[in-house]
Formats: sequence, structure tokens, C-alpha cells
Amino acid sequence: MHKPSNKALVPFVSVDNMMALVNYIGIEKFLIDLSSEIEADFKRWSLFDKTPRVASHSDVGVIELMPTSDGEMYGFKYVNGHPKNTKVGLQTVTAFGLLAEVKTGYPKLLSEMTLLTALRTAATSALAAKYLAPKNSKIMAMIGNGAQSEFQCIAFKAICGIKQVRLYDIDANATSKTFVNLSNCGLDVVKCISAQEAILNSDIISTCTADKQLATILTDNMVGAGVHINAIGGDCPGKTELHKNILLRSSIFVEYPPQTRIEGEIQQLEKNYPVTELWEVMTQKSKGRINDSQITLFDSVGFAIEDFSALKFLLKKINNTSFFEKLDMLADPDDPRDLFGMLHRAKKV
Repeated sequence: MHKPSNKALVPFVSVDNMMALVNYIGIEKFLIDLSSEIEADFKRWSLFDKTPRVASHSDVGVIELMPTSDGEMYGFKYVNGHPKNTKVGLQTVTAFGLLAEVKTGYPKLLSEMTLLTALRTAATSALAAKYLAPKNSKIMAMIGNGAQSEFQCIAFKAICGIKQVRLYDIDANATSKTFVNLSNCGLDVVKCISAQEAILNSDIISTCTADKQLATILTDNMVGAGVHINAIGGDCPGKTELHKNILLRSSIFVEYPPQTRIEGEIQQLEKNYPVTELWEVMTQKSKGRINDSQITLFDSVGFAIEDFSALKFLLKKINNTSFFEKLDMLADPDDPRDLFGMLHRAKKV
């Protein structure tokens, strides 16, 4: 029987192992440390290959590949977005990812990324708010209380110091679910009956709704001066959450403009409408929040470098632990030129 060498065995983090790892580390520490990893990679933005994700759209959803490399490691994520899945008991978003060594092409890590994507999205949102939100922000409106909402709230608590979250969803059951899930995490959690009520006195407004449509979750008159908007629900062509006039009043910050102009809130604006890349704020090439009355908007659609950072972070965290399995997924003949011989000998066994 063929016995693969250690170099051919690829660490695999299953859903069970991911949950065990996050619970072992603690979700707040996990998010804080993950945001630091993402921040470090944003500060070396120029080293990465960058391309808008490769998307296959259908009437019911989208399937995407998100690749990037820093010259030493290569990573990609497979991810779908199917808003109607919840009606048949399926997740709206599922994902898995791979990290490989550039010099050999050999995979170094295979992982589930449904949970990891929720964690990296929350970490990135809170990281952006650390640079863009009003100082000493304490109250956040969380509009859209689906699968991402708890991760967002906990990340903003851990990274930005948010004390109160005000929940609203058109589905009251979703709000009740989020309320229960957040009940013992140290936040003051308030259930609201409208988006307007949720926004009341909020320093930060997060929108994270799932419907694939040109929606208006926030109208222009709902957004006052000085707030930070964390818009993460609009993430594909034809899917937005904010009234166009809000964009025209805001300083807009994005991950990667060629992708965000296709998928983000700014798909509503002219092709060359000025926006600022988030990495430029982190490296002090551009300014973020400059005054108390400024409306800042993080138009986030998720970018491959964030997934790369998350996979790299995960590879470090599983080292010398039991939170992974080893998969025999690479052919490893004794003679690299004799792949057929390996197959033939296996037949005899």
C-alpha cells in the first residue's frame, strides 16, 4: 500500500476543527489577532497580485473564485452567494480556501471558509472603522441580522470598543436569534422595530442584508452628519443597500476599486467617481476621517487579500495543535517521473 510522505500530506481544517480552534482561542482574541494580520497585509498592498474575483452569475446567485499571491504564497477562495438558500434550509454563503507555496506549487493548507469568511469580514469591517469611525464610538446599528451579524457586533466590540448594538431586520425572528446569541457577550443589545429606530443615536451604521436586488435599506434622510457607515451587504452587480444621495454626501473608502465599481454601492455612481483605497489610509498615503461632521462610508465587497490573510493566519494558529487533519491529496511516487508505476503497483496490492 502506498504511504505518502509528510510533504504530500496537506493540513485540512474542517468545520469542526475551525469551531474548536476559535472557541479555544476565544472569538474576541481571534478577531483582534486576525484584524492585525489583515492590517499588516494591507500595509504591503503593492506586493500582491490583484484582480477582481472571477464570478459566474445566474438568476439565483453567484459562484466566485478569489485568487491572489504575494510572491511567496498563493491563495484562493471558492465562495457562493445564493440568497434564497435559506428558504430550503441552506446557507446563503459557503466557502473553502487553499494556500500554496509559490516556489513549489504545493498546497500548504486547505480549509473550510464559511466560518472563516464571516470572521475575516467582521475583522475587516472593524479594522476599517478603527481608521474611519468617529472617535470613542459606542453605539452601532446592525441592520440585517442574518448569519454575519453576530460576528460583526462582536468584532466592533473587541476592536472598536462598541458598547451597544441596536438590531433591526425585516424578519423579526432573525433579530430575536441575534439578540439571544449576543446575550452573554458583554454588549448592551437592543431590539428595534424599524431601521430608523436602530439608527437613533448610533455612531456607526452597519448594513448587511441578503436580497440580491437594488434595495434602499438606508434613505438619504436617515443618515445624519458625522456617522460611519459600514456597508457590507451590497457585494455583487445589481445588489445595493444605500440611496445614491448618501454616497454623494459621503467620503467613500473601498478595498479594490476595479472590483467595488462592479459590485459595491458605488456601482450606482459614475465610473470614475473619486474613492479612496483603504490601504492608503492605513499607510498614511491618504486621509481618512478629517472632521466630526464628515460621513465616512466603507463600501466593502470583500477582497482576495483578506482571505489570503485569513488563511495565512490560520496556518500559523494550527501549528503544533490538533485542530487539523492531514489529507492525502497529492500524488507522491517514489520517482517523480513514474506516476503510472505508482498506479500500477497499487493495482497489485
